[in-house]
Amino acid sequence: MPTLRLGDTAPDFEQLSSDGPIHFHQWLGDSWGVLFSHPADFTPVCTTELGLTAKLKDEFAKRNVKVIALSVDPVDRHGEWIKDINRTQNTIVNFPIIADADRKVSELYDLIHPNASTTATVRSVFVIDPAKKIRLTLTYPASTGRNFDELLRVIDSLQLTEYHSVATPGNWKDGEDVVIVPSLQDPDLIRQKFPKGYAEVTPYLRLTPQPNKA
Repeated sequence: MPTLRLGDTAPDFEQLSSDGPIHFHQWLGDSWGVLFSHPADFTPVCTTELGLTAKLKDEFAKRNVKVIALSVDPVDRHGEWIKDINRTQNTIVNFPIIADADRKVSELYDLIHPNASTTATVRSVFVIDPAKKIRLTLTYPASTGRNFDELLRVIDSLQLTEYHSVATPGNWKDGEDVVIVPSLQDPDLIRQKFPKGYAEVTPYLRLTPQPNKA
């Protein structure tokens, strides 16, 4: 299976999970999705990550994002691990964890990197839009926990830039100025789209207040 690229359709699958059988595309419905993999159950970094994910339920929900995790262990181990996560992270796991003991999903998403490990998955994240297209991929080594503030920031950027003719500059955070895309050149259309005005730093770098903010 070749590496998945941005714009590719996220592979569909049916697999057991801690919440029962999952038909992935059907489960996503019209939502955005975050699929993230974990090397194995009962691992310390993953335990903290899944606890953080549970605590961010409202943040994902207000962005219309469904979250689903994956580990190569079977469902019964997921159930025992969830008890540990709930207890040690002071939360309640509120999303499914795919049981990928047969590595079916791991192979579809190219999560086994033999030079890192021949059995455990790498720590990858896929952000998937409602059309089931992959919009972001991030891959970390097994030893490095993910930055969930960055994940939410990227989702904010993806959703903003999906529906407005803008891009987000480096280190951008929700509420800050954005960049008018270079392809938009018609002055009347620019005034119509950006009634708050804009600052022309150069002809190709034009900053405007975030258009979906009051």
